[in-house]
Amino acid sequence: MKIVPVFALRITLLAAGILFAGCGHDLPELPDFDAAAWRADPYGCQNKRAALLSTLAKYRSDLFGARINDITNVLGHPDEEELGEQSDKVYIYYVTPGLQCQPGHPRAARNRVMLRSGATGTVTEVILPVLQK
Repeated sequence: MKIVPVFALRITLLAAGILFAGCGHDLPELPDFDAAAWRADPYGCQNKRAALLSTLAKYRSDLFGARINDITNVLGHPDEEELGEQSDKVYIYYVTPGLQCQPGHPRAARNRVMLRSGATGTVTEVILPVLQK
C-alpha cells in the first residue's frame, strides 16, 4: 500500500474545491417575483403561479447556469423530478390547475415550467409554457 504525501492530498482537495466552486453562478435577486406566492401554490392548483409566469419569464436568462440549489431556494421543491442519464435532472413546476391536482397527483403534460440541470448541478435548459388567454 502506497501512502500519499499530505501535501499532495491537500493540493488535490484544494483544486477539486476550486473546480466545483466555479460551477454555476449565484442566482441574482428577482425583485418583482413573489417567490413566497409561488411556493405556496404546490402543483399550481390554486392558479397563483400563472400570474407569476410573465415575471419569471423576464428572468429566464438569469436562470441559465444558476445552481439548481439556488433555484429550489426560490421556487421551492419541484412538483415532480425526473432523473435522466449521467446525473441529469429535470425539475417540473406546474403553473395552472390540471390532472396533477387530483388525488395522487397524476402526471400532466401541460402548463409546466421545466428546468434541466446537468451533472454539475447547474441549469442547462429552461422551458416555460405559453398560456392561452
